[in-house]
Amino acid sequence: MANTSSRMLRLLSLLQTHRYWPGGELAQRLEVSERTLRRDIERLRELGYPVDASRGVAGGYQLQAGAALPPLLLDDEEAVAIAVGLRTASGGAVEGIEETSVRALTKVVQVMPPRLRRRVDALQAFTVPAVWGGGPTVNAETLTVIAQACRDDERLRFRYTTRSGDHAVREVEPHRMVSLARRWYLVAWDVERHDWRTFRVDRLGEPTVTGARFRPRELPASDAAEFVRSQLSSMSSRYAVDVVLRAAADEVQKITGRWAQIEPIDEGSCRLRMTVDDLGWPAMVLGAVQAEFDVVGPPELVDRLKTIGELFVRSTAGES
Repeated sequence: MANTSSRMLRLLSLLQTHRYWPGGELAQRLEVSERTLRRDIERLRELGYPVDASRGVAGGYQLQAGAALPPLLLDDEEAVAIAVGLRTASGGAVEGIEETSVRALTKVVQVMPPRLRRRVDALQAFTVPAVWGGGPTVNAETLTVIAQACRDDERLRFRYTTRSGDHAVREVEPHRMVSLARRWYLVAWDVERHDWRTFRVDRLGEPTVTGARFRPRELPASDAAEFVRSQLSSMSSRYAVDVVLRAAADEVQKITGRWAQIEPIDEGSCRLRMTVDDLGWPAMVLGAVQAEFDVVGPPELVDRLKTIGELFVRSTAGES
C-alpha cells in the first residue's frame, strides 16, 4: 500500500476521472479497506476538496462541482486564465493538444464555482479565436459535456444535422472524441442503429447526459482516431488527395502536422495524402509548402488549382 501522501493524490486523481465512484470499487483501486478510504475522504475535505458521499449498499463518493476551488495553489484570476486558455486550445488554436486540453478543461470546470464559470463564459463570449485553416467552430461547453459523458460511461442524447441537412435526435454510448483535419468527431455506439458511428461535433446540438450508464464496448479499430479515418475514407463524396512534392518530407510534415500523411520518396521529394471534403484545404497546404509538385489525384484538385492560379494571375496583372 502506498504511503498516505501518494495515496491521497491517487484518490484525488480517481475522483476527478469519474463522476461517481462506488465505495467498494474505489477502495479496491486504492488497495485499502473501506475504513481507510473513509479517513482519506475526510482528509480531502479538511483540505477543502468538496467530496460528496452517499450511504447504503450502493454508497459511494463524488467530487462535488461548484462549492470551491480546491487548494491547488491557484487564485481566482489564475483559475479563470487556465480555463480560458484550455478552451482556446481545445478549439484548435494550438495544434496537437486539442484532446488533452478538453480533458484538462473538464477537470477544471468540474470544481469551478459558479461565479468563476460566469467569468469564463463572459470572456469566451466576447473574444473571437483566430484558428488557421478556417475550420468550423465548436462550442467549448459542448466539448466539455461530451468529454464528461465519455469519461463517465454515460449515455448522451443530442440533436444532429446530417450531411443531407436532415435533423434527428440521437442517443449514443459515447466512446471518444477525435480532433482531425480542423474538425472534432465523436465516436460512439448508436443505440437505435446498434452500430458504431462517427458524428461531427459542429453538427451536434444540445448534448445532454441521460443518467443511464453503460458497459464500454470494444471498438472495431486499433483506436478512435483510426476509426474516424477509416470512416472518412469510405465516404464517397470526399476527395482522396494524392500529390508528389519536390520537397523534403520533414519540411512538409512541419506544415501539414497530423492533417496529412507524408511518405518520403527520397531526400528531396515526398508524397502527400489526405482525405478532405473541401479542396480549398489541400490547395492552401500546397501554397504554404512553396515547392513544385505533381497532382496524382483527384482531377478536381487540378481544376481547383488552375482556377486559383488564374485568379492570382488576373489579380496581379497590373503589377509591375
